[in-house]
Amino acid sequence: MMFSYLVPVVLLVMLLAASIRILPEYKRGVVFFLGRFQKVKGPGLVIVIPFIQKMQVVDLRVITMDVPEQDVISQDNVTVKVNAVLYFRVVDPEKAIIQVEHFINATSQLAQTTLRSVLGKHDLDEMLSERDKLNDDIQEIIDSSAESWGIKVANVEIKHVDLDESMIRAIARQAEAERERRAKVIHAEGELQASKKLVAAANVMSENSAALQLRYLQTMSDMSNKNASTIVVPLPLDLLEAFKHMGASVGGSTTEGNGNSDQ
Repeated sequence: MMFSYLVPVVLLVMLLAASIRILPEYKRGVVFFLGRFQKVKGPGLVIVIPFIQKMQVVDLRVITMDVPEQDVISQDNVTVKVNAVLYFRVVDPEKAIIQVEHFINATSQLAQTTLRSVLGKHDLDEMLSERDKLNDDIQEIIDSSAESWGIKVANVEIKHVDLDESMIRAIARQAEAERERRAKVIHAEGELQASKKLVAAANVMSENSAALQLRYLQTMSDMSNKNASTIVVPLPLDLLEAFKHMGASVGGSTTEGNGNSDQ
C-alpha cells in the first residue's frame, strides 16, 4: 500500500526535476513546443514541460576559436602556412539554432575558407607588412556572412605566417640589398652636401685673401704634423701671385714674338 503511494510521488519529483532549469546570466534557452519554435527564455528559472517542450541552451559569451593552419598561395606564387584566431559571439540565439547546424563548426569552416581567399589576393610583402588591413578585411567578410546565423565577429588576428627556409634566405638577401642601397644613397647625398659646402667656402676664400692665407697655413701645419720627416717651407701667397703674373707675362711675350715672326 505504501509502495503504491510512493511511486506517484517519486514520478512527480522526477518530472519537476526534469522541468526546472536554471540559466545563468550569460546563457539563453531556445524553447521548441512540439517541434516549433516558441520563444527564447532566460536567464534565471525556466520551466520546460517534458516530452512536449524542448530547450537548447546557447552561450552568449565571446568564443575564442583557433583557425587551423592553412596553406595559402600568395598572388606572387609564394606558398606560406598561415593560422589565425577568431573572436565571435552569438547575438541572436534563435538564428544560431534554427538557421545553421552546429554554428561553431560552421563559423570555423567559414573562417578557414575566408582566410585562404583573402590572403591569396595579396603579395607576400603585404602579408608581412599590412597585417592589420588584412585582419580587417577578413573580419568584415566573415561578419557579413555569419550575420544571418545570428553571430557577430568581434575580431580576427593573423597569428603566424610561416615560410620555408629558401624563402627566408631570399628575404634576408633582399633586406641586405635594400640596406646597401640606402647606405649608398645616404653616402651620395652626403657627398653632394659636402661639395656644395666646399664650393661656398671656396667662394668666400676667393673674396678674402686673408682667409685663404690662413687656410694655407693650416694645411701646411697639418702636413707637418702627419709626416715628421718631411720639411715644409711655406711660401707667401703674394709671392705665388707674382710668379703667376710673371708666367702670364712671359707667355704673352712669346705669343707676340711668334706673331711678329709669322709676319
